[in-house]
Amino acid sequence: MARLALLSTSDKTGLIDFARSLVEEFKYDLISSGGTASALKAAGLPVTKVSDYTGFPEILGGRVKTLHPRIHGGILARRDLPQDVVDLETHQIRPIDLVVVNLYPFEQTIAQPNVTLPEAIEQIDIGGPAMIRASAKNFAHLTVLCNPAQYNAYLEQMRGSGGEVSLEFRQSCAYEAFSHTAAYDLAIASYLANQSEQPTQFTLTGKPLQALRYGENPHQPAAWYQTGTTSSGWSAATKLQGKELSYNNLVDLEAARRIIAEFPETPAATIIKHTNPCGTAEGNSLLEAYQKAFNADSVSAFGGIVALNKPIDAPTAKELSKTFLECIVAPECEPEAQEILAKKSNLRVLTLPDLVGGPKETVKAIAGGFLVQTSDDLVEDTSKWQVVTEKQPTPEQLAELLFAWKVCKHVKSNAIVLTRDRTTIGVGGGQMNRVGSVKIALEQAGDKAQGAFLASDGFFPFDDSVKTAAAAGIIAIVQPGGSMRDQATIDAANQLGVVMIFTGVRHFLH
Repeated sequence: MARLALLSTSDKTGLIDFARSLVEEFKYDLISSGGTASALKAAGLPVTKVSDYTGFPEILGGRVKTLHPRIHGGILARRDLPQDVVDLETHQIRPIDLVVVNLYPFEQTIAQPNVTLPEAIEQIDIGGPAMIRASAKNFAHLTVLCNPAQYNAYLEQMRGSGGEVSLEFRQSCAYEAFSHTAAYDLAIASYLANQSEQPTQFTLTGKPLQALRYGENPHQPAAWYQTGTTSSGWSAATKLQGKELSYNNLVDLEAARRIIAEFPETPAATIIKHTNPCGTAEGNSLLEAYQKAFNADSVSAFGGIVALNKPIDAPTAKELSKTFLECIVAPECEPEAQEILAKKSNLRVLTLPDLVGGPKETVKAIAGGFLVQTSDDLVEDTSKWQVVTEKQPTPEQLAELLFAWKVCKHVKSNAIVLTRDRTTIGVGGGQMNRVGSVKIALEQAGDKAQGAFLASDGFFPFDDSVKTAAAAGIIAIVQPGGSMRDQATIDAANQLGVVMIFTGVRHFLH
């Protein structure tokens, strides 16, 4: 008796060529349903519709097609168990040797704008997961393929062993199958939870993209995983050139993306080192923005990660080429710029059109579990800020404080950022006390602190930081407020002629 393959796919990539090999090389009989059967028939391949095979028509608008004992009996039968063999013969069920199924595009559907709940519901596959799970359970007797990328490997197995498939290969396919249905179910559960806004179990799953050379340090193995079935974020980026990305590269790139996402309009650049910005600036052109960001701390910029919010042009590419950098990311890269950067073959250059879209939650592992929080993607609204000093800011000063505040949000706490002319001139972060961060930022700024602006991610518990900043020439401060000693800092600012604004929002980054 000829081998029997069941094909039912939403993604028809490579399907026709694969099916033709099954029929012509290995004499498979094909059964299929719906659009897959139509595609096979249109390609001139012999195929039996599932409804003809089962003797039961598709019903409920296609909701019920493959949920039938002749299908699942053929999948689940244990061929080394006499009673199972008798059951197959009694009910005229052929054993199925190969199941090729991938699922309705649920995640692609819900990613579309304005998709309705009923539209999403109709993209929840029922028969597909049932067949995949049944086939994976019975991998001892058949093979299940749920990804077009598996087709060639299956054919190579068949060609290399006289039409047989190894148990090891079947088991690996079963693992892929259960992983596929688990991710699919998780996407549905997450979507429905968001629709109802009810607490739900939080599960993190991903498919491996690549093994990384190592993690933060050489003794730590690491890998890169993609969440969801559709590439997004860094998995959707295009690497134009350079070495493979490392664990630390990806961590720093994400930190750079978060900062550059704050500046969607005016040309902007940020340079990241160990997830902290060593230079961030806006300019009249991308070249000017990068030059300002680089000159903010040219020593720390060496070996840094650069993110740009506009396509890389030739002048900017020439400037980028003047120093050693690990990675550059921008929405696009112009052809002439790409030619210039190509001369530095080890430099990693990536394009990511969507630098704004990021994860809705952040996850941190702790002993015995993990912590989940919503991402700190609050859009700043200066109309809600409160000027608490007698001295009022000018519109230009307010805009400068907003720039400083946006950058400060992405510096490790305790965070202090000094800026002038939409450029960071001093950054102090990660210290155990706030006045320590102030001193570091002021030391870095030097004489540039005269007439500069200061942002603090948390409130000042004492007035010492205000006095230290004012003595160095700081003219305006933005901070959350909320300390029991706020009045003391306000009084100090008034005495020293410094503008002070409370945002009412804290941005700790531990």
